[in-house]
Amino acid sequence: MTGWSRRRLLRTALSLAPAAVALAPLPSATPALAARAEWRFRRGVNAWPWFALTREFPAPRTDYTWPPFQSQRPVPTPDDLRRLRKTGLDFIRLPVDPGPFLAADAATRGKLQDMLDAAVTATIDAGLGIIVNVQANGATHYWNPDRMVSSTAAPEFAAYRALIGELAGRLARFTPGMVALEPVNEPPQSCDSNVWSQVQLSLLTAARASSATLPMVVTGGCGSMVSGLTALDPEPLVAFEPILFTFHFYEPYLFSHQGAPWMREPIYRALNNVPWPASAGSLDATLASVRARMAKDTETSEADKKAAYAETERVLKVYFDARPDRWFIDKYLSQARDWADSHGIAPDRVVLGEFGALRTDARYVAAPNPDRARYIADVRQSAESFGFPWAFWDLFDGMGMMDDTTRALDPAMVETLGLRMPE
Repeated sequence: MTGWSRRRLLRTALSLAPAAVALAPLPSATPALAARAEWRFRRGVNAWPWFALTREFPAPRTDYTWPPFQSQRPVPTPDDLRRLRKTGLDFIRLPVDPGPFLAADAATRGKLQDMLDAAVTATIDAGLGIIVNVQANGATHYWNPDRMVSSTAAPEFAAYRALIGELAGRLARFTPGMVALEPVNEPPQSCDSNVWSQVQLSLLTAARASSATLPMVVTGGCGSMVSGLTALDPEPLVAFEPILFTFHFYEPYLFSHQGAPWMREPIYRALNNVPWPASAGSLDATLASVRARMAKDTETSEADKKAAYAETERVLKVYFDARPDRWFIDKYLSQARDWADSHGIAPDRVVLGEFGALRTDARYVAAPNPDRARYIADVRQSAESFGFPWAFWDLFDGMGMMDDTTRALDPAMVETLGLRMPE
């Protein structure tokens, strides 16, 4: 998950009419793009920040200290991975920041590659499959998406492309069907961007030069949103089989990202107590919570608070008028299924790679946890009804299912995801 700007727009959360959605039975997928491999990717969880939260030197330097990852970040142990498998999960999606790899000299890069190999080995030994997702950090001053994957002419695209080739070659050595490579996380280009198409084709070409059989995970533009997937033409990708497709889903962001400190729009930091479904609460109660939250803010000027509150009141009125519920989620995900059917793509090859919502804890004031559980259950059940595999965001952090310190699994999240608590 990144802080991609289009994700922050409120239109996606507000544009659907509050009418029930009639979901007609969908036709079976045709064999035009039949899978050529079997893989273990049905129910998963993202394992950020195992290879994230880096320690780069400030500009003008472009390198990282060693080790490049923050020592206090939560990292799953082999026992954690085995317990995840016992819940019924069968894979993890592993976000990997490419910056430290690209900035390193040959010896240091070799150490990082060995670290990644060890993580893949530990995951497979626990009985879990793994999708390695190269996930550039937009907050990094040099090794960021703009410099690496904004186009094939981006300053560091050639280096990024070479890394994708290297990773494909290394990952191909592992157990077939247990490992896949996802070259880019949430492309920043527009939904129907030809620039993104060229970037993706170039990266897939580099990967296939190193491995003819490693499953590759491809996506559409505009941050891997549903609209990016439905704008994607899969025909040019056939030559790179075996492939999987992916999209992300956090709509409506007014609910899933309420209270998120990394969001740029002024409404999000004070936004809290937004219910799911909308009918579970009221506009007046939510606005009262927003005002109370703003009153505790001693850093923002009164003028900025007033402007933020006015915008918050406006978008929340639209939210409560629309009364989003399970129908809202089904409406979005049915578009992904319609796209798959129209191209003869089996739905089990279309992975919902990220979904989730902030939890309420000491760091965030977000959705009440029962509402969060209802939302996550609705998204998970909707995905399963359309035949899509899924990967919950996240294992740790403010959207996680495991405590960063105690490593205790959240029973409510385990149940919400249709899993079981390990004995």
